Amino acid sequence: MSSRLSRDCLSAHDQEVLDSVFNPLQIGGDVPNGAFNAEIRDDLQDEKEDQTDATKCEIEGVQLAEKELYVEALDKFKQSIESNPTRPSVYNNRAQVYRLQGNDAVAFEDLDKSIGLCTEKYLRTKCQALCQRGVLYRKLQKLDEARADFEGAATLGSKFARTQLVEINPYSALCNQMLKEAFEKLQ
Repeated sequence: MSSRLSRDCLSAHDQEVLDSVFNPLQIGGDVPNGAFNAEIRDDLQDEKEDQTDATKCEIEGVQLAEKELYVEALDKFKQSIESNPTRPSVYNNRAQVYRLQGNDAVAFEDLDKSIGLCTEKYLRTKCQALCQRGVLYRKLQKLDEARADFEGAATLGSKFARTQLVEINPYSALCNQMLKEAFEKLQ
């Protein structure tokens, strides 16, 4: 008989605590009743069926960006914005291209615009834009601003944002590392 306890005999909460110890960058599971349930889907995916000019141009822009054809992608995003300037996802996607090009100042402008346009219909886009802006703030060592954006995204259900919150909290990261090392020594 093994001296180790089987995870099967632990409560869900106890399993979550152990997971947080052995995987310190993964705090808990999915957010209970989180924003990303069946009622709120990927904004751009939903609109593929819409097939408006703005949607078509945005989808083409994303596809071009994935092929690293950034100039062409930016042109498609510009066309999408001209067709419908109130679509928050296109600003978020264009910001990603600007980030990849190293143009952080313009990326910030697009992320601010995207977040400002997000309504309850666009919570996924808002979450993604908050994460992107948080990453930019973190890159610039503006940790208070990064923390605020990651907290907003974590509230919307982002595991990435929760990971970032742990990483920018030196006390939490140190405590988790010490616990992990202690448990590894016990095994």
